[in-house]
Amino acid sequence: MQELSMNVLDVAENSVAAGSTLTRVTVEIDTAQRLLTVTIADNGRGMDEETVRRVTDPFYTTRTTRKVGLGLPLFREAAEATGGGLTIESQPGRGTTVRATFTLGHIDLAPLGDMTGTIVGLVQCNPEIDFVYRVTADGEEFCMDTREVRDILEGVPLSTPEVAVFLRGYLQENTENLLKRSTLI
Repeated sequence: MQELSMNVLDVAENSVAAGSTLTRVTVEIDTAQRLLTVTIADNGRGMDEETVRRVTDPFYTTRTTRKVGLGLPLFREAAEATGGGLTIESQPGRGTTVRATFTLGHIDLAPLGDMTGTIVGLVQCNPEIDFVYRVTADGEEFCMDTREVRDILEGVPLSTPEVAVFLRGYLQENTENLLKRSTLI
């Protein structure tokens, strides 16, 4: 995957498939430490220790529709290519947290990509699931929580096209300002 946002989409879709009712996507930028951290955490089914050990093997998958699972192995590869890494913490019945760290400024760091499109797509395709998207850059923070958006919309479904247009503009404006100040983009 050429953009990290596609990795995030893949992992978040795994959260949806695992029955998550709340998925948190966090992008943290620390230019002083030269560190980009991307975390996807859910409250889905979780995995046992054996599955966690094997899940980054491209020839291991729990899916029945295909015999390979490339999402997590490619995410790990992207992180390791920059001198970073990938960790997975999971417990059956409690959920999973996938955290990837990347070295900012490394020649092999893939672009972050269209995180706005990724988050809006997740919300639009899964309006019954709650998503929290948080971006921090050098101490400044922006957070969007679909539970709060639902309260404001007073019954208007998150899958409504007008909501998608609003969310796209809202996320883009707030996250681009943070990312620009952090010199990432």
